[in-house]
Amino acid sequence: MTLRLHDLDLRGFASDNYAGVHPEILDAIAAANDGHQTAYGEDVYTARLHEVVQEHFGSRAEAFPVFNGTGANVVGLQSMLPRWGAVVCTTTAHINTDEAGAPERIGGIKLLPVAAPDGKLTPELIDREAWGWGNEHRAQPLVVSITQTTELGTAYTVDEIRAIADHVHPLGMKLHMDGARVSNAAATLGVPLRDFTTDAGVDVLSFGGTKNGMLYGEAIVVLDPVASQGLPYLRKMNMQLSSKMRFVSAQLIALLRDDLYLRSARHANAMAARLRGALEAGIADGSIRGVGFSQETQANGVFATLPAGVADRLRQHFRFYDWDASRNEVRWMCAYDTSEQDVDDFVAALTRELDAG
Repeated sequence: MTLRLHDLDLRGFASDNYAGVHPEILDAIAAANDGHQTAYGEDVYTARLHEVVQEHFGSRAEAFPVFNGTGANVVGLQSMLPRWGAVVCTTTAHINTDEAGAPERIGGIKLLPVAAPDGKLTPELIDREAWGWGNEHRAQPLVVSITQTTELGTAYTVDEIRAIADHVHPLGMKLHMDGARVSNAAATLGVPLRDFTTDAGVDVLSFGGTKNGMLYGEAIVVLDPVASQGLPYLRKMNMQLSSKMRFVSAQLIALLRDDLYLRSARHANAMAARLRGALEAGIADGSIRGVGFSQETQANGVFATLPAGVADRLRQHFRFYDWDASRNEVRWMCAYDTSEQDVDDFVAALTRELDAG
């Protein structure tokens, strides 16, 4: 008997993690399931994943599947740093705000956060913490970590990433990218993954899949082998080595094959654009009042401000999160399975709550 406990009609805009598994991913898991394969990555699926990753990121790229994004970030950063190293990031970076201190507590990594109103670092912002080399009293800033797309829904351009790499590499620093939503960035920029990673000077990438239709799993993708050391050992030490790795690798292959990663991300981005467009149209014609936007909508997230009380009433019908409750700022995320009807129903519900207020 099939066990189903949830309401299939329940929809939300809280996170792209809320969506189920893409059917093509489920098919890939099922196809990898029969028979025996060597454990711990010595399987044909993980071997094929390395080939697929090199097709997208270049011949020097190497993939290390892990269980989740926090694991990818912590283990990837550990491999880039000596014990005395520190990481420059934004104050809103996931490694700084949403990983329960794992980089510091588990990874032993000092974070040097810098405020960035749009979630994006620049060479000038990096320089606020990129100093003190040779000072034994200061953790040495040796890595810069950027997020693509950012936690605020914005996307770095190819030129912006290249400018950061060109700035930090001569300083002896390496460049890490948290790519939890790297597929959404590729859809936004309209360029291959390699253009804004390998070719732009990124050294190590945390490649995200869970937010784009995978059941679980991400990958650390080493783009410059010189920039990373000890990953096989660090992955095991940090409890990120999957015994049945073929099931993570099979998902990543399916995501990267036939541009599934791009098809899914394009749809999620388009639904966010539809949501913002409908609200802007309502603001323009006066049918929607009191809604503002706090960030540009460049991928699959919409950041908005609402009149007091509206968010709580609207959450009785659609789940979503406050971003900054002190100024009534909320975040609405779209996923690969968000439909046009979902967006239209949400806008209608928001309009009703605004009118009721």
